[in-house]
Amino acid sequence: MSVHSVLSISPLDGRYASRVKSLTTEVSEFGLIKYRVMVEVKWLIKLASEPHFKEIPSFGEEAKAFLISLYENFSAEDAMAVKEIEKSTNHDVKAVEYWIKNQVKDHPELSASSEFTHFTCTSEDINNLSYGLMFKSTINDVVLPQLTDVIASMREMASEFAATPMLSRTHGQPATPTTLGKEIANVIFRLERQVKQLQNTEYLGKINGAVGNYNAHLVVYPDFDWPSFAKDFIENDLGLTFTPYSTQIECHDYIAEFSHTMTRVNTIFIDWSRDIWNYISHNFFKQRTIAGEVGSSTMPHKVNPIDFENAEGNFGIANALFIHFAEKLPISRMQRDLSDSTVLRSVGSAFGYTLIGFSSLLKGHGKLEVSSETLLKDLDANVEVLGEAVQMVMRRDGIANPYEKLKDFTRGKRINIDEMRQFIDTLELDEAVKAQLKALTPATYVGFAEKLAKEI
Repeated sequence: MSVHSVLSISPLDGRYASRVKSLTTEVSEFGLIKYRVMVEVKWLIKLASEPHFKEIPSFGEEAKAFLISLYENFSAEDAMAVKEIEKSTNHDVKAVEYWIKNQVKDHPELSASSEFTHFTCTSEDINNLSYGLMFKSTINDVVLPQLTDVIASMREMASEFAATPMLSRTHGQPATPTTLGKEIANVIFRLERQVKQLQNTEYLGKINGAVGNYNAHLVVYPDFDWPSFAKDFIENDLGLTFTPYSTQIECHDYIAEFSHTMTRVNTIFIDWSRDIWNYISHNFFKQRTIAGEVGSSTMPHKVNPIDFENAEGNFGIANALFIHFAEKLPISRMQRDLSDSTVLRSVGSAFGYTLIGFSSLLKGHGKLEVSSETLLKDLDANVEVLGEAVQMVMRRDGIANPYEKLKDFTRGKRINIDEMRQFIDTLELDEAVKAQLKALTPATYVGFAEKLAKEI
């Protein structure tokens, strides 16, 4: 641990830095500058490859390789050099342009074309594409793999506990039994829908000038199909989705879309964290102890559910940010204002707090042990939940007022298994049906729960 970690204002750079390391080359300022260099370089190569632009000589393979190396080998030291230029320009994208020009100034083939760096571009042409590349890489290469790991750990639990009966609690009160695995399967199903939406995210981009009309483009090369050229660059060179309409900025609707999806992922996990917390408090789960770990500064017996509390808290912080992004970023005064720029710089924090939540859940899952004895004891203490099954059979077989009879017999009462069987014996039912009902116990009254849990 370095001194920096205890001096950091944000826990993402201090206490939790090791948990978000996978984000540091993507959503950091280094990552943003790296993607800006990539977009500027690829645009320059694209321009040079177009025969219509006779003033821009085509590049040889060595020259292209040199340019590509500028972003493929981009280092923290390079980023610092860009930041040094920014001290003079007071403009971050212009600093990237000057840095690239500095890199090629002594190259015999590229120096003559250096003024075509950033050609026809406004800074937002570079920025929106850089963020698009950043978000695509972050979600596909970092967020989805870690989210998949959490879901995989839950899938193992769903399978292991598919047949483990558990009393449900609706409104916090004893209700129809289920299995532990089935309750986990419910959460997995919800998460998988959100995973599909993240996988289908479109990352939009534009490169159409100061207000989205290709104004300068049409002046310098009036007989050229700039929209088609821009579309080809964005989709084939960058792998993003072309948007044909914009103001100075890409409208950020897609950022709102994936932000909303991320809030749903995180909200499902908050729900899950709170349920596990309650299951632990009811002793349905025990937690494995770790040597040297302390649960309380004064109560040595405690093993607190801190991983699930940590997850809940960090998912909440992430959601506060994602919700703000979704509500703020699609709004821009007239053709543009800069309020989106400062907000976008915090998107990495939302992903960071989300990853902390993921890692906390994985850690917490690894400590859980089911207390089957407690689960069975809870089931046996609530035989009255079988009243649902009994009254449904009474309905089927034509007995009058079945719900009301079971209500009088069970509501607000604790019924033991013998009392339930005695009640069944009083009913005008076929003896085989009575035998079927009397064989039921809360632990066996779980419907298709085991099957559903295994099928997830």
